[in-house]
Amino acid sequence: MRFHDEPEPGAPLPILPGHSSPGRFERVLRAGGFTVTAELAPPDSADPEDVYDRARIFDGYVDAINATDGSGANCHMSSVAVCALLTRVGYSPIMQISCRDRNRIAIQGEILGGAAMGVCNMLCLTGDGVQAGDHPQAKPVFDYDCMALLETAVRLRDEGRFESGRQLTSRPHVFFGAAANPFVPPYDWRPDRLALKVAAGAQFIQTQYCFDVPRLRTFLSRLDDIGVLDKVFILVGVGPLPSAKTAQWMRHHVPGVHIPDAVVERLSKAAKPKAEGRKLCIELIQEIREIKGVHGVHMMAYRQEEAVAEVIQASGVLAGRVPWHPHRDKTAPMEEAVP
Repeated sequence: MRFHDEPEPGAPLPILPGHSSPGRFERVLRAGGFTVTAELAPPDSADPEDVYDRARIFDGYVDAINATDGSGANCHMSSVAVCALLTRVGYSPIMQISCRDRNRIAIQGEILGGAAMGVCNMLCLTGDGVQAGDHPQAKPVFDYDCMALLETAVRLRDEGRFESGRQLTSRPHVFFGAAANPFVPPYDWRPDRLALKVAAGAQFIQTQYCFDVPRLRTFLSRLDDIGVLDKVFILVGVGPLPSAKTAQWMRHHVPGVHIPDAVVERLSKAAKPKAEGRKLCIELIQEIREIKGVHGVHMMAYRQEEAVAEVIQASGVLAGRVPWHPHRDKTAPMEEAVP
Protein backbone atom coordinates (compact mmCIF):
# COMPACT_ATOMS: atom_id res chain seq x y z
CA MET A 1 0.00 0.00 0.00
CA ARG A 2 1.09 3.59 -0.46
CA PHE A 3 0.24 6.36 1.92
CA HIS A 4 -1.13 9.60 0.53
CA ASP A 5 1.24 12.41 -0.35
CA GLU A 6 3.22 14.07 2.36
CA PRO A 7 2.18 17.68 2.97
CA GLU A 8 4.56 20.51 3.74
CA PRO A 9 7.08 19.66 6.49
CA GLY A 10 5.52 19.78 9.93
CA ALA A 11 1.92 19.57 8.67
CA PRO A 12 -0.01 16.70 10.33
CA LEU A 13 -1.50 13.79 8.43
CA PRO A 14 -5.17 12.85 8.95
CA ILE A 15 -5.74 10.59 11.94
CA LEU A 16 -6.84 7.20 10.60
CA PRO A 17 -9.46 4.99 12.32
CA GLY A 18 -7.89 3.25 15.31
CA HIS A 19 -4.87 5.58 15.36
CA SER A 20 -3.93 7.81 18.27
CA SER A 21 -1.92 10.35 16.33
CA PRO A 22 -1.42 11.98 12.93
CA GLY A 23 2.15 10.69 12.99
CA ARG A 24 4.01 8.78 10.33
CA PHE A 25 5.71 6.44 12.84
CA GLU A 26 2.41 4.99 14.10
CA ARG A 27 1.15 4.74 10.52
CA VAL A 28 4.10 2.62 9.36
CA LEU A 29 3.78 0.30 12.37
CA ARG A 30 0.05 -0.23 11.95
CA ALA A 31 0.52 -0.88 8.23
CA GLY A 32 2.77 -3.82 9.08
CA GLY A 33 6.09 -2.40 7.96
CA PHE A 34 9.30 -3.44 9.67
CA THR A 35 10.07 -0.15 11.37
CA VAL A 36 13.42 1.48 12.07
CA THR A 37 14.02 4.20 14.65
CA ALA A 38 17.31 5.77 15.61
CA GLU A 39 18.60 7.69 18.59
CA LEU A 40 19.80 11.25 18.11
CA ALA A 41 22.14 12.46 20.81
CA PRO A 42 21.12 16.08 21.56
CA PRO A 43 23.97 18.57 21.21
CA ASP A 44 25.71 20.53 23.95
CA SER A 45 24.74 23.61 22.01
CA ALA A 46 22.02 26.20 21.39
CA ASP A 47 22.52 26.11 17.62
CA PRO A 48 19.65 24.41 15.71
CA GLU A 49 22.01 23.51 12.88
CA ASP A 50 23.77 21.12 15.25
CA VAL A 51 20.48 19.23 15.52
CA TYR A 52 19.80 19.25 11.78
CA ASP A 53 23.33 18.09 10.95
CA ARG A 54 22.83 15.03 13.16
CA ALA A 55 19.35 14.28 11.86
CA ARG A 56 20.32 14.41 8.16
CA ILE A 57 22.55 11.38 8.67
CA PHE A 58 19.40 9.29 9.08
CA ASP A 59 17.59 10.52 5.95
CA GLY A 60 16.00 7.70 4.00
CA TYR A 61 16.91 5.05 6.59
CA VAL A 62 14.69 5.56 9.63
CA ASP A 63 10.98 6.05 10.29
CA ALA A 64 11.37 8.13 13.44
CA ILE A 65 14.13 9.76 15.48
CA ASN A 66 14.38 9.56 19.27
CA ALA A 67 15.56 12.72 21.00
CA THR A 68 16.99 11.58 24.32
CA ASP A 69 16.08 13.35 27.55
CA GLY A 70 19.19 13.71 29.67
CA SER A 71 20.28 10.15 28.89
CA GLY A 72 22.51 8.74 31.60
CA ALA A 73 21.57 11.81 33.71
CA ASN A 74 23.87 13.96 31.58
CA CYS A 75 22.87 17.47 30.54
CA HIS A 76 22.21 18.32 26.86
CA MET A 77 19.67 20.28 24.79
CA SER A 78 16.17 19.29 25.93
CA SER A 79 14.24 16.58 24.13
CA VAL A 80 11.19 18.80 23.58
CA ALA A 81 13.37 21.46 21.93
CA VAL A 82 15.08 18.95 19.64
CA CYS A 83 11.70 17.51 18.67
CA ALA A 84 10.26 20.96 17.97
CA LEU A 85 13.18 21.69 15.64
CA LEU A 86 12.79 18.36 13.86
CA THR A 87 9.06 18.79 13.28
CA ARG A 88 9.73 22.17 11.60
CA VAL A 89 11.41 20.42 8.68
CA GLY A 90 9.25 17.31 8.46
CA TYR A 91 11.02 14.69 10.57
CA SER A 92 9.03 12.28 12.73
CA PRO A 93 10.53 12.63 16.23
CA ILE A 94 9.95 10.59 19.37
CA MET A 95 10.11 12.86 22.39
CA GLN A 96 11.45 11.27 25.54
CA ILE A 97 10.05 12.26 28.92
CA SER A 98 11.96 11.31 32.06
CA CYS A 99 10.43 11.41 35.53
CA ARG A 100 13.81 12.15 37.07
CA ASP A 101 13.78 15.91 36.47
CA ARG A 102 10.10 16.96 36.57
CA ASN A 103 7.09 16.83 38.84
CA ARG A 104 3.59 16.07 37.57
CA ILE A 105 2.84 19.73 36.83
CA ALA A 106 5.85 20.06 34.54
CA ILE A 107 5.31 16.66 32.92
CA GLN A 108 1.71 17.37 31.94
CA GLY A 109 2.72 20.75 30.58
CA GLU A 110 5.53 19.14 28.59
CA ILE A 111 3.14 16.68 26.96
CA LEU A 112 0.75 19.45 25.92
CA GLY A 113 3.60 21.66 24.73
CA GLY A 114 5.21 18.92 22.68
CA ALA A 115 1.89 18.00 21.07
CA ALA A 116 1.19 21.66 20.27
CA MET A 117 4.49 21.83 18.37
CA GLY A 118 3.59 18.80 16.27
CA VAL A 119 5.25 16.00 18.23
CA CYS A 120 3.19 12.86 17.65
CA ASN A 121 5.26 10.26 19.55
CA MET A 122 6.44 10.23 23.17
CA LEU A 123 8.48 7.68 25.12
CA CYS A 124 7.70 7.59 28.84
CA LEU A 125 10.68 6.80 31.08
CA THR A 126 11.41 6.72 34.78
CA GLY A 127 14.96 7.93 34.08
CA ASP A 128 18.46 7.13 35.25
CA GLY A 129 19.51 8.24 38.73
CA VAL A 130 21.42 11.53 38.97
CA GLN A 131 24.41 9.79 40.54
CA ALA A 132 25.19 8.26 37.13
CA GLY A 133 25.56 11.58 35.33
CA ASP A 134 27.61 14.75 35.14
CA HIS A 135 25.58 16.58 37.83
CA PRO A 136 25.49 14.09 40.72
CA GLN A 137 24.70 16.96 43.09
CA ALA A 138 21.37 17.59 41.31
CA LYS A 139 18.16 16.99 43.23
CA PRO A 140 16.15 14.12 41.70
CA VAL A 141 12.37 14.54 41.46
CA PHE A 142 10.75 11.17 40.59
CA ASP A 143 7.29 12.50 41.42
CA TYR A 144 6.05 9.84 38.98
CA ASP A 145 7.45 6.53 37.81
CA CYS A 146 6.99 5.29 34.25
CA MET A 147 3.66 3.64 35.04
CA ALA A 148 2.11 6.73 36.59
CA LEU A 149 3.48 8.86 33.75
CA LEU A 150 1.81 6.60 31.17
CA GLU A 151 -1.50 6.68 33.01
CA THR A 152 -1.41 10.48 33.21
CA ALA A 153 -0.41 10.84 29.56
CA VAL A 154 -3.24 8.57 28.41
CA ARG A 155 -5.70 10.49 30.60
CA LEU A 156 -4.70 13.72 28.89
CA ARG A 157 -5.22 12.19 25.46
CA ASP A 158 -8.26 9.94 25.96
CA GLU A 159 -10.20 11.76 28.69
CA GLY A 160 -9.05 15.30 27.99
CA ARG A 161 -8.30 16.18 31.59
CA PHE A 162 -5.38 16.84 33.92
CA GLU A 163 -4.72 14.59 36.89
CA SER A 164 -6.44 17.28 38.98
CA GLY A 165 -9.64 16.70 37.01
CA ARG A 166 -9.58 20.03 35.19
CA GLN A 167 -10.68 19.67 31.57
CA LEU A 168 -8.53 20.48 28.53
CA THR A 169 -9.88 22.58 25.69
CA SER A 170 -7.93 20.46 23.18
CA ARG A 171 -6.46 17.00 23.66
CA PRO A 172 -2.94 15.93 22.61
CA HIS A 173 -3.00 13.39 19.77
CA VAL A 174 0.02 11.32 20.72
CA PHE A 175 1.30 7.74 20.27
CA PHE A 176 2.78 6.72 23.65
CA GLY A 177 5.57 4.25 24.31
CA ALA A 178 7.81 2.89 27.04
CA ALA A 179 11.14 1.10 27.43
CA ALA A 180 11.95 -2.47 28.39
CA ASN A 181 15.08 -4.43 29.22
CA PRO A 182 14.74 -8.21 28.76
CA PHE A 183 18.48 -8.81 29.12
CA VAL A 184 19.22 -8.34 32.83
CA PRO A 185 17.83 -10.06 35.93
CA PRO A 186 15.27 -10.62 37.29
CA TYR A 187 14.33 -12.28 33.99
CA ASP A 188 11.02 -13.74 35.17
CA TRP A 189 9.82 -10.30 36.30
CA ARG A 190 10.56 -8.46 33.04
CA PRO A 191 7.55 -9.70 31.00
CA ASP A 192 5.16 -8.95 33.86
CA ARG A 193 6.63 -5.47 34.20
CA LEU A 194 6.11 -4.83 30.50
CA ALA A 195 2.54 -6.12 30.76
CA LEU A 196 1.87 -3.48 33.43
CA LYS A 197 3.23 -0.77 31.12
CA VAL A 198 0.96 -1.94 28.32
CA ALA A 199 -2.00 -1.94 30.71
CA ALA A 200 -1.06 1.61 31.71
CA GLY A 201 -1.17 2.73 28.08
CA ALA A 202 2.12 1.92 26.31
CA GLN A 203 1.46 1.32 22.61
CA PHE A 204 5.05 0.73 21.52
CA ILE A 205 8.14 -0.54 23.30
CA GLN A 206 11.82 0.14 22.61
CA THR A 207 14.23 -2.24 24.32
CA GLN A 208 17.75 -1.89 25.65
CA TYR A 209 20.60 -3.13 23.40
CA CYS A 210 20.15 -6.74 22.32
CA PHE A 211 23.29 -8.84 21.98
CA ASP A 212 21.62 -12.00 23.35
CA VAL A 213 18.99 -13.29 20.91
CA PRO A 214 18.12 -16.46 22.89
CA ARG A 215 17.25 -14.28 25.86
CA LEU A 216 15.10 -12.09 23.60
CA ARG A 217 13.26 -15.15 22.27
CA THR A 218 12.51 -16.32 25.80
CA PHE A 219 11.20 -12.89 26.77
CA LEU A 220 8.93 -12.63 23.72
CA SER A 221 7.67 -16.18 24.20
CA ARG A 222 6.66 -15.33 27.75
CA LEU A 223 4.87 -12.20 26.54
CA ASP A 224 2.97 -14.40 24.11
CA ASP A 225 2.04 -16.80 26.92
CA ILE A 226 0.54 -14.00 29.02
CA GLY A 227 -1.35 -12.48 26.09
CA VAL A 228 0.65 -9.27 25.71
CA LEU A 229 2.63 -9.85 22.51
CA ASP A 230 -0.20 -8.89 20.17
CA LYS A 231 -1.16 -5.79 22.18
CA VAL A 232 1.98 -3.70 21.64
CA PHE A 233 4.55 -2.89 18.96
CA ILE A 234 8.04 -3.99 20.00
CA LEU A 235 11.23 -2.47 18.57
CA VAL A 236 14.41 -4.21 19.66
CA GLY A 237 17.45 -2.10 20.52
CA VAL A 238 20.56 -2.72 18.40
CA GLY A 239 23.79 -0.90 17.71
CA PRO A 240 27.29 -1.38 16.30
CA LEU A 241 30.15 -1.89 18.75
CA PRO A 242 33.40 -0.31 17.51
CA SER A 243 35.75 -2.39 19.66
CA ALA A 244 36.07 -4.90 22.48
CA LYS A 245 37.25 -2.04 24.71
CA THR A 246 34.01 -0.16 24.10
CA ALA A 247 32.00 -3.31 24.80
CA GLN A 248 33.81 -3.76 28.12
CA TRP A 249 33.25 -0.12 29.03
CA MET A 250 29.52 -0.35 28.25
CA ARG A 251 29.23 -3.46 30.40
CA HIS A 252 30.44 -1.56 33.42
CA HIS A 253 29.18 1.99 32.85
CA VAL A 254 25.89 1.87 30.90
CA PRO A 255 23.03 0.79 33.18
CA GLY A 256 21.25 -2.35 32.04
CA VAL A 257 23.52 -3.30 29.14
CA HIS A 258 24.29 -7.01 28.81
CA ILE A 259 27.03 -8.03 26.35
CA PRO A 260 27.92 -11.75 26.31
CA ASP A 261 31.55 -12.83 26.54
CA ALA A 262 31.33 -14.32 23.04
CA VAL A 263 30.64 -10.89 21.57
CA VAL A 264 33.60 -9.31 23.34
CA GLU A 265 35.84 -12.18 22.24
CA ARG A 266 34.71 -11.85 18.62
CA LEU A 267 35.57 -8.15 18.58
CA SER A 268 38.91 -8.67 20.32
CA LYS A 269 39.99 -11.23 17.70
CA ALA A 270 38.85 -9.19 14.71
CA ALA A 271 41.52 -7.61 12.49
CA LYS A 272 39.12 -4.67 11.93
CA PRO A 273 36.98 -4.41 15.07
CA LYS A 274 34.82 -1.52 13.86
CA ALA A 275 33.88 -3.37 10.66
CA GLU A 276 33.27 -6.54 12.67
CA GLY A 277 30.99 -4.65 15.05
CA ARG A 278 28.91 -3.39 12.16
CA LYS A 279 28.78 -6.87 10.65
CA LEU A 280 27.57 -8.25 13.97
CA CYS A 281 24.87 -5.59 14.13
CA ILE A 282 23.67 -6.49 10.61
CA GLU A 283 23.52 -10.16 11.55
CA LEU A 284 21.55 -9.38 14.69
CA ILE A 285 18.99 -7.30 12.78
CA GLN A 286 18.51 -10.03 10.19
CA GLU A 287 17.96 -12.63 12.91
CA ILE A 288 15.76 -10.41 15.08
CA ARG A 289 13.43 -9.43 12.22
CA GLU A 290 12.34 -13.07 11.84
CA ILE A 291 11.18 -13.46 15.44
CA LYS A 292 7.46 -13.41 16.15
CA GLY A 293 6.36 -10.23 17.89
CA VAL A 294 9.19 -8.00 16.64
CA HIS A 295 7.96 -4.99 14.68
CA GLY A 296 11.26 -3.21 14.13
CA VAL A 297 14.60 -2.19 15.54
CA HIS A 298 15.79 0.84 17.46
CA MET A 299 19.29 1.87 16.39
CA MET A 300 21.59 3.28 19.06
CA ALA A 301 24.92 4.25 17.53
CA TYR A 302 26.41 6.83 19.88
CA ARG A 303 29.30 8.63 18.14
CA GLN A 304 28.82 6.25 15.21
CA GLU A 305 25.71 7.81 13.69
CA GLU A 306 27.27 7.55 10.25
CA ALA A 307 27.08 3.73 10.63
CA VAL A 308 23.27 3.72 10.71
CA ALA A 309 22.83 4.06 6.94
CA GLU A 310 25.43 1.37 6.22
CA VAL A 311 23.96 -1.10 8.71
CA ILE A 312 20.32 -0.58 7.75
CA GLN A 313 21.08 -0.76 4.03
CA ALA A 314 23.15 -3.93 4.39
CA SER A 315 20.57 -5.61 6.61
CA GLY A 316 17.93 -5.35 3.88
CA VAL A 317 15.11 -4.39 6.24
CA LEU A 318 13.99 -1.49 4.04
CA ALA A 319 14.15 -3.37 0.74
CA GLY A 320 11.35 -2.27 -1.57
CA ARG A 321 10.54 0.88 0.35
CA VAL A 322 10.87 4.37 -1.13
CA PRO A 323 13.49 6.45 0.72
CA TRP A 324 12.06 9.61 2.25
CA HIS A 325 14.18 12.71 2.76
CA PRO A 326 12.21 15.18 4.92
CA HIS A 327 14.47 18.21 4.63
CA ARG A 328 14.92 17.84 0.87
CA ASP A 329 11.76 16.35 -0.66
CA LYS A 330 9.02 18.51 0.79
CA THR A 331 6.22 16.94 -1.23
CA ALA A 332 7.63 13.46 -1.71
CA PRO A 333 5.24 10.54 -1.15
CA MET A 334 5.62 8.66 2.09
CA GLU A 335 7.47 5.36 2.09
CA GLU A 336 5.83 2.11 1.25
CA ALA A 337 5.08 0.48 4.59
CA VAL A 338 5.05 -3.03 3.16
CA PRO A 339 7.39 -4.16 0.37
